[in-house]
Amino acid sequence: MSRKCVFLVVVVELVAFGVRVSAVTEWKPTGSLDIPRCRHTATLLPNGKVLVAGGWVSGSTYLSSAEIYDPSTGTWEATGSFDGPRSYHTATLLPTGKVLVVGGEEDGYMSGFLSSAEIYDPNNGTWEPTASLASPRSRHTATLLPSGKVLVVGGYNDYSPPGTEIYDPSTETWTTTGSLIAQRYNHTATVLPSGKVLVAGGVLGDLLPTAEVYDPTTGTWEAVGNLDTLRRNHTATLLSSGKVLVAGGSPGYPAAAEVYDPTTGTWEITGDLNTPRLRHTATLLPSGKVLIVGGSDSSDLSSAELYDPVTGTWEITGSLAEGHDFHTATLLSAGKVLVAGGDDRSCAEIYDPSVGAWEPTGNLNTPRDHHTATVLPSGKVLVAGGDSLLSSEIYDPSTGIWETTGSLAAERSRHTATLLNSGKVLVAGGLGPPTAEIYDPSTGTWGITGSLTKPRWYHTATLLPSGKVLVVGGYDSGYLSDVEIYDPEHGTWEATGSLNVPRNRHTSTLLPSGKVLVAGGWMDGYLSSAEIYDPSTGTWENTNRLITPRYRHTATLLQSGKVLIAGGKNENGLSSSEVYDPSTGTWTSVASMQRPRFSHTATLLQSGKVLIAVDPNEASAEVYDPSTGTWEITANPGTPRYKHTATLLLSGEVLIAGGYEAGVDLGDVEILVLLKELLLTKSARNLL
Repeated sequence: MSRKCVFLVVVVELVAFGVRVSAVTEWKPTGSLDIPRCRHTATLLPNGKVLVAGGWVSGSTYLSSAEIYDPSTGTWEATGSFDGPRSYHTATLLPTGKVLVVGGEEDGYMSGFLSSAEIYDPNNGTWEPTASLASPRSRHTATLLPSGKVLVVGGYNDYSPPGTEIYDPSTETWTTTGSLIAQRYNHTATVLPSGKVLVAGGVLGDLLPTAEVYDPTTGTWEAVGNLDTLRRNHTATLLSSGKVLVAGGSPGYPAAAEVYDPTTGTWEITGDLNTPRLRHTATLLPSGKVLIVGGSDSSDLSSAELYDPVTGTWEITGSLAEGHDFHTATLLSAGKVLVAGGDDRSCAEIYDPSVGAWEPTGNLNTPRDHHTATVLPSGKVLVAGGDSLLSSEIYDPSTGIWETTGSLAAERSRHTATLLNSGKVLVAGGLGPPTAEIYDPSTGTWGITGSLTKPRWYHTATLLPSGKVLVVGGYDSGYLSDVEIYDPEHGTWEATGSLNVPRNRHTSTLLPSGKVLVAGGWMDGYLSSAEIYDPSTGTWENTNRLITPRYRHTATLLQSGKVLIAGGKNENGLSSSEVYDPSTGTWTSVASMQRPRFSHTATLLQSGKVLIAVDPNEASAEVYDPSTGTWEITANPGTPRYKHTATLLLSGEVLIAGGYEAGVDLGDVEILVLLKELLLTKSARNLL
């Protein structure tokens, strides 16, 4: 009887600087295989679907069945079966879009070796026999050469070492080619950028330390440097650099990994896996990192980890629902990874590299909260002020280092900072005097500019299309309806039309029309009112009320021109969200966040999605997808916080800095990285 997979929300516990950091699993269940299977093959077809074929289940029951996974529906559908059962075979996608299956075993443990080969046609879902190998074999490799031919190497057949053969799809024939220097099975074969093939490790009686390279132009093999570690049932992955990462394998289930450099023909030791394993899978992700999944180290493993070729290190990523051994892993066209089957399992799971692990970046020099963060034209970030602070500092994304810069003239917090068209930064108001200051990145200094007409804090500041800055509402000795405009050309402030409703802790959003939407806030109660400022007339006009009164919420202008309002607080923290359509002046409820949040941050990502990050109660984050109107949990930041900043860098990274948690101002910093519109998380948890 097959085991069923039980899917749980799995939390990975990481230890950094002595503190536990959690990350929500990156794995999600998808439709189960029709038949549990292991030692099968999985092939990504040109249409984006995945063909899973053969294998065995439940104590040497060999399978002839095959099925197709459709990523768009997450379902499996039976397709044509082999002529006979087989396991330990290979499957190779040919340039024609058809799939070549070769050799394997049809019964018993390492017996019933096959020389037969079959071709799968995705157009009609059928298999047809093709020419047979000269030598039956299993546990071999099959490699698509740049010529479109398939190189079959090594394997085991219990009779005599099988030779090396090449299949030509154009003639459907096999020819022998140069023999391996050392016969082997349970090895790896990798096509190098040169078109040559690297064969490494494996076993034939004894474990082999050797590696050799096949040259298709001459049909000959040449020995190259030996592996540092004896291994079989390992993985080999061609990295973006053209080097080859070999990881895991036995004996003793080593955690060792090494990298082959084709330019020198030598191996170099790299960082050890966090968990020793063999019979795992390795998948090169679009990010250039390598995902290692499952395998065994005396029991089936559910763990997964990522290799970073830049640093040569491994980091733990989300765990599968259950252990998988003898499974398959397939990189889908969307950049996700499908893991299917494994010892008596029919379950399948999807790894989404849009979430990941956390890594450190530089700490602020001064812990702070209620500060501001502004991306400068250089791509660096200016952080200014905070409770009882005059200091400012600059973050350089290229180095991850903070450097102090000129100090403010006056201590301030709960102020605003606005990047002007000149590239300078206007800081206005906050707790303290009603002054305003200008930061000049070219000199690293602050200069006083005209003072606000009214002291205020918890106000908003919006850069208008004219280059002027609109400052709205806030609090001083009472709730303010006063509004004023800063003119950078003259360094002066001028009053403009007042709000219809005084408010603070509201949001202000510049609409595509050049008008400004102000929504919610607090004025002796939670506000649902919203109003629109027209710079051409200097007047405010009421628009439809929010569906839910709220303050301490966020507002994000979506790429559609609509505005997403998320979370906030009234009697309790809110998980609800709503979208404002400027063309109709109406609000529409959309899916609620996974949990209530207030005093969080919201950042429009380059993909058009919106990242909501942390709040006073929980170090969690989630992403809103406007195309579906839904929220999805992403990896957890390291620290619960509020009164922090979240800044989209020019590179697409999101920098979360400082804040307040458990009575302490924070100096730790976290980073979220975007790649090809997928969320890949990087972070920082550096302790004070």
